[in-house]
Amino acid sequence: MNTHNPSFGRLLILLFLLLVTSGCSSGMTPSSADSDGSAAKSAEEPPGYVLADDTLSNLQLDDPTVPVYDALTIEERRERSLPTRMPALTPFHEGKIAYLTFDDGPDDKNTPAILDILRENHVPATFYVTGQHAQLHPEVLRRIFEEHHAIGNHSFSHNYKTLYASPAAFLSDMQKTDAVIREIIGVRPLILRAPGGVPGHFTASYPPALADAGYSEHDWNVSSADAAPGHPTAQDFIDNIDGQTNQKDFVIILMHCSEGHEETVKALPEILHILKEKGFTFGVITPMTPQP
Repeated sequence: MNTHNPSFGRLLILLFLLLVTSGCSSGMTPSSADSDGSAAKSAEEPPGYVLADDTLSNLQLDDPTVPVYDALTIEERRERSLPTRMPALTPFHEGKIAYLTFDDGPDDKNTPAILDILRENHVPATFYVTGQHAQLHPEVLRRIFEEHHAIGNHSFSHNYKTLYASPAAFLSDMQKTDAVIREIIGVRPLILRAPGGVPGHFTASYPPALADAGYSEHDWNVSSADAAPGHPTAQDFIDNIDGQTNQKDFVIILMHCSEGHEETVKALPEILHILKEKGFTFGVITPMTPQP
């Protein structure tokens, strides 16, 4: 073999360069993968909610904008000998807070429109949904959840006759809705709202039954009256909320987001403007939210 041949020398140099390049390339691959993995990890969003622990001991929050859910159903907790009853929580009374609540959805028109307005204004809200509507529009329920609003249980069918036959009937309906919600978003609410509100529907036996099951019920202290008869208009709702929020630091506002509530959608931007002008910030309903 003629190792002094210039062509042979050039061949050796070429092979050396190929080996060096190959080595650098293979050496860079894990680094690149690590870099990509770190970038992906840093891009992950936080869950945007608190998941109740086994003992329900992590529900006393210092942030009224964070929703609370449970991964377990009531029956699963009982099967595992875990508590269902809420611990004593101190109601959150810091600052001037408005809790916007929207009942009876989700639908595929007004609820998305409301979500658009809330997103544009960086405002969280609470949606008390029915099981029937959640089944019809699971993609809207997922959007509510993914945009870090709170989801509450508002019964399966909103049927007063069956709901208020007894506390057992009420709780059975709520647990049915829990199952629907968890099937769609992977968790269930700890908050609920009785259709039509507690007055006139709950007897003395209802609150202890709800407490044993670990539900936190909230009505409202400000109403838009957007479900009133007589075809009220957006301006009516604006005036109602404006008048009822004077001289108050804590308001839970009742509105609706299901079909037929286009006027609520029209009123919402001005309602948000008025509340901000009055110095309100916005929260979502959790078990620590004060009672209205």
